[in-house]
Amino acid sequence: MSLAKFFEDYPDVRYIMYGGKGGLGKTTFSAATAYYLAKKGHKVLVFSVDPQASLSDIFERNIFGQGEVEILPNLYACEIDADRRIKEYQDEIRQKIRDMYGFEEIPEEIENYMQAASAEPAMEESAIFDEVVNIVVKGGYDYYIYDLVPLGHALYYLSMASVYDQWISKITRLREQMREYDRVMATVRREKELQEDQILNELQYIKGRINASSGILTDSRKTAFFFVLTPEEMIILDTKKAADMFAKFSVPIRGYIVNRVVPQELLGQNIPTYLRNRITMQKGFLEEIERSFGEKVLGRVPELESDVRGIPMIEKMAHAMFGGW
Repeated sequence: MSLAKFFEDYPDVRYIMYGGKGGLGKTTFSAATAYYLAKKGHKVLVFSVDPQASLSDIFERNIFGQGEVEILPNLYACEIDADRRIKEYQDEIRQKIRDMYGFEEIPEEIENYMQAASAEPAMEESAIFDEVVNIVVKGGYDYYIYDLVPLGHALYYLSMASVYDQWISKITRLREQMREYDRVMATVRREKELQEDQILNELQYIKGRINASSGILTDSRKTAFFFVLTPEEMIILDTKKAADMFAKFSVPIRGYIVNRVVPQELLGQNIPTYLRNRITMQKGFLEEIERSFGEKVLGRVPELESDVRGIPMIEKMAHAMFGGW
């Protein structure tokens, strides 16, 4: 099956993710897929969950922190400003604390804790995760394309939904138990009905958002995860290991796409020795990829003559990935 055939056969798949080690072409493939689907008439949003995002470089537009920017008709791109999201998140927490406890000013201990927590690396990833949930839950697009972080961080990102869900579930159960206890005590004291539990409502709101996000990540009907790899020994080994780990998180792996393949046809031409050796080396690793991943290999993308920057090169990459259309 080809990548284009995959999208024809699975029209319900709406969430597309490209993963793999850094520098293999995930961002390029994400941009080219967005271009292809937009040209097919679908409204598409491509966004990065990588703090070191490079969609701005690919599209040659400054989209960082600009929200959902229209690149072409039907094609939108977004790079999340994690620092700004952290500040907004802190402001939301401050306001909720004021509302819940009637404080005019946030106590110094709590303010100090919030400032310290914002410096933690995990806070940046959490802020991006939170913003991604906002984007996906809001809706409005036919396709969402995730440009994921490199493998190790991607696993962390994908596991965050599960970890958050377990943590929030535990806290929610404790709060519900406290709520039940308060209700009993109110009955004993013959007090009126308890006031609305704002903390419990907030926990249930957060849990609902996380469930919506994690449900998408693991829904094989709506979500497709593609590994990007190159014909190199270490890349193949890392991809095999990552595929096993991703499967443990129930991530629906739908295929593998091989990037930067030097055309075998060049062997019949007068080419430098190093290039001839590289083609021969790739031939062996391409055979290994076919043995390892079989029919899930959805495409081989040739090495292009230059880096993919700007719409003309994105279009060229889209044709290389999906064929003529």
